[in-house]
Amino acid sequence: MTQEQCTHRNNVQSSEKPQVYKVGIYGWRKRCLYFFVLLLMILILVNLALTIWILKVMNFTIDGMGNLRITEKGLKLEGDSEFLQPLYAKEIHSKPGRPLFLQSSRNVSVNIVNSNNQLLTQLVTGSSGFKARGKMFEVKSTSGKLLFSADEQEVVVGAERLRVMGAEGAVFSKSVETPHVRAEPFKELRLESPTRSLLMEAPKGIQILAEAGDIQAICRNELRLESKDGEISLDARRIRLMRLPEGKASTSSSSSGNRQTVYEVCVCPNGRLFLSQAGTGSTCQIKNSVCL
Repeated sequence: MTQEQCTHRNNVQSSEKPQVYKVGIYGWRKRCLYFFVLLLMILILVNLALTIWILKVMNFTIDGMGNLRITEKGLKLEGDSEFLQPLYAKEIHSKPGRPLFLQSSRNVSVNIVNSNNQLLTQLVTGSSGFKARGKMFEVKSTSGKLLFSADEQEVVVGAERLRVMGAEGAVFSKSVETPHVRAEPFKELRLESPTRSLLMEAPKGIQILAEAGDIQAICRNELRLESKDGEISLDARRIRLMRLPEGKASTSSSSSGNRQTVYEVCVCPNGRLFLSQAGTGSTCQIKNSVCL
């Protein structure tokens, strides 16, 4: 290339304007980016303010939240607490010297299940009453003495006295086994079977004692006192046999003169008792229709 050509090319290049290439975001893209950045900052500030407000309202501290405190022994709740879902805990107890109060608008249920989630023991207190379900139910005193026990086989009352305050007393559909039945002081004891018979049995004897009152045995059909190996003793100053039938003595055996006012008690071969006018001899051998 000649010197003139090089000079002409340099003049052409110098006469052209230099080109500038812009780097960055301009126009509507830049405005949208600034808007989103500003919106994000506002959301961050609002979120931070809400977080601080929640921490303030819920009383979050290092030890816990509100009335809930985390201690070495577990969780500690102060004041009233409300649980909207089931509560699972190993032990629940109140402060020393303070009662434990459980309240529910419907019922309070305590369930004990095994590893297979099968119900073993259940305690339900609700508006319909108190229900307990389990193999055995026991009530003990502070000293550990058994007061009440119930299972499928028997019900045991371990207290020294069982009191029934109802006006109708106690009703037993089956047999009752007890060593002692006693009424309260200045109250009467009444054993009654309105529609069936009343049977009292004991291998060594039955003692009926009323130290300050009377004893009455009333039945509709028959009253039987039976002793298989011993005897029946009626020990009293006065024994009265009311409404015994009176036997008719024959005219030959009746004495003349004044009417007899003395009677003797006679026994028929079938065990029936009757009265007969006493004469010079026994009048019980006289045939009459009383023993029929």
